[in-house]
Amino acid sequence: MRRRHDVKPDISTVTGAEAFVLPMAQPRPLTDAAGVRASFGEAFTSTMAVATWDEFGGWSGLSFSERRPLMIDPAMVSLHYGQAVFEGLKAHRQSDGQLALFRPDAHAARMRQSARRLSMPEPPVDLFISAVSGVAAIDSEWLPADESVSLYLRPVLLATEPSLALRPSRSYLFMVIAFVTGGYFHDDPTPITVKVESTLVRAAPGGTGAAKYAGNYAPTYLAQIAAGRDGCDQDVWQDAIERRQDEQLGGMNIFFVHGTAGSATISTPPLSGTILPGITRDALIELARGLGHEVIEQPMDVSRWREESVSGSITETFACGTAAAVTPVGTVVASDGTWSIGDGRPGPVTLTLRSELRKAWLGLAGDRDRWIHVARAPATASRP
Repeated sequence: MRRRHDVKPDISTVTGAEAFVLPMAQPRPLTDAAGVRASFGEAFTSTMAVATWDEFGGWSGLSFSERRPLMIDPAMVSLHYGQAVFEGLKAHRQSDGQLALFRPDAHAARMRQSARRLSMPEPPVDLFISAVSGVAAIDSEWLPADESVSLYLRPVLLATEPSLALRPSRSYLFMVIAFVTGGYFHDDPTPITVKVESTLVRAAPGGTGAAKYAGNYAPTYLAQIAAGRDGCDQDVWQDAIERRQDEQLGGMNIFFVHGTAGSATISTPPLSGTILPGITRDALIELARGLGHEVIEQPMDVSRWREESVSGSITETFACGTAAAVTPVGTVVASDGTWSIGDGRPGPVTLTLRSELRKAWLGLAGDRDRWIHVARAPATASRP
């Protein structure tokens, strides 16, 4: 009698390896010949950077090649146990025509922190900067001479060992790809509508909320879809314990403006371990203080947000992030009602900070040029 595991499976319906090849997005410009613009994250460029790590040899050298599919084992750790972290940063065309990245060192440091939280090897800062700088330089011709358009770099670190043992992988892939993009929501400061999420939770104390961890994002889709059905652009996440303190938007930090003009005070929720430490958030705090504003990191209760918006004490609210830049919030939808921020239009503090951030991107912010890193092609790299 043959045992069940001795019976060979019928593979006659499999026509070959090509049956399992997944589709790959082809490099293409932001706007096609018909004038149709690609959505955020779709206009990929042609280059990728790759380095590997294993427990025996450590980090390999960095290589650049034409963007291509990955050959992976179906038992790869990141597919099953989610050991994957990433970053997102931008390169902008400068007034002299060069392409420069915004604060790549800060993004490198944050990726190292994320990797540490997920028990992954931390990419060396020089490896990270060489990778993003090289891809940006090689693909610089993809970026038009348009200040509203940028090159978005996506570094990612994946666990690659084929093992289903419940432990950290013993091998990893670090890679960088890129795409061309305009604004995440709009190219202009059109206010967005946000919905306060009162049921689901993004992150809990002691969890991974402060890491740029892939597993933080898919669980937010359900709330984002629900917000979209209610006519909202984004959802606002509250704390996991009391469900009343605003923490951040789906992938963005949030700021509140108290008062008007030069005397306005700005507040933002503190980095409690459940909030992503945004690089743009950090830059805006410095820019706002440089303009003379007092910036306070303090919790914001959703009921207080509503009361002070209605009374006029909170005059502006804006979201920020690498993709979103500085985006004004015009309307808030909650389970117990809807309210507007100010008159629903972009406020002067928001617009000023948006302008100052753009200057910083373009290297026009004086001593803050230290935030700018001119993209340099590696000596051994050639255009694919």
